[in-house]
Amino acid sequence: MPPTILFPLIAAFIYVFSALLLKRSSELGVGVWRTTFVANLVVALLFSLLWLLDGKQVSPALLWQPALIALCLFAGQLLQFLALERGDVSVAVPVFGLKVVLVAFFTPFIVHEAVSGRLWCAALLSVLGITFFNRKNQGIPPKNLGITLLSGGLGAVCFAVFDVLVQKWGPAWGAGRLLPIIFWINALFSFALIPFFKSPLRAVPRNAWPWLLLGTALLGTQSILFVSTLARHGNATTANIVYASRGLLTVAFVWLVGHWFGNVERHQGATVMRWRLCGALLMMSAIALVVIHKHAPTP
Repeated sequence: MPPTILFPLIAAFIYVFSALLLKRSSELGVGVWRTTFVANLVVALLFSLLWLLDGKQVSPALLWQPALIALCLFAGQLLQFLALERGDVSVAVPVFGLKVVLVAFFTPFIVHEAVSGRLWCAALLSVLGITFFNRKNQGIPPKNLGITLLSGGLGAVCFAVFDVLVQKWGPAWGAGRLLPIIFWINALFSFALIPFFKSPLRAVPRNAWPWLLLGTALLGTQSILFVSTLARHGNATTANIVYASRGLLTVAFVWLVGHWFGNVERHQGATVMRWRLCGALLMMSAIALVVIHKHAPTP
């Protein structure tokens, strides 16, 4: 199996468990700012291991490139954790799947390829899929749906730009140099969050730490798998197509095993979860169209 399919697929599975763990830690009172801070420090530590890989000589004149990528990552993370904290996991994660269409949309502006009709159709299906997440049982409204969709969608934009830039500049730097520097800079950005903590890290409830640390460790692991694939093998669109399966996986896992993580979204009713499943399937259909677009023979 090609690495652009295998590693993003493994990363998608790991991400689902990471999201459920971080959602649980949020419910135990960690908060979005402290979650982002701890996650970025843990992920930066894990990415430091990539420095052992071969890489090109670091040019100080080009440090603006990883800094710009890190800024996109930092903004995307804030929006991602905000969506997970304020909304339902089974809505937030599928919305993150919009990134696959956005990557395919942004890439032509860098490599100067035309955007096909199939791609626009995929974007329409993605938007339609999101509207399905708005369907609800009477008396059981979705949790903070508006901010979940807005923050999740904007986060997808940031992560899409991040992926395209990693693919663009990764070969010149080498994964063993570009990626650790990106995540070190991202960790430095995170110290700006400390004034926004609702209370110090030492005030995090003791029972929340295992959920938070395991969730961030899994988040870093799946990040290494996915981002390293982009930097070493390129083909960001195909990798994101496979990675976007996390939306469908999340709906399924929330319904089947979410209660193991203290998640109560399944209690919103079978109708709500069926609509969300349909929305995830529509987004997967959009992804399939992107696959067709990517692998269609050129005339």
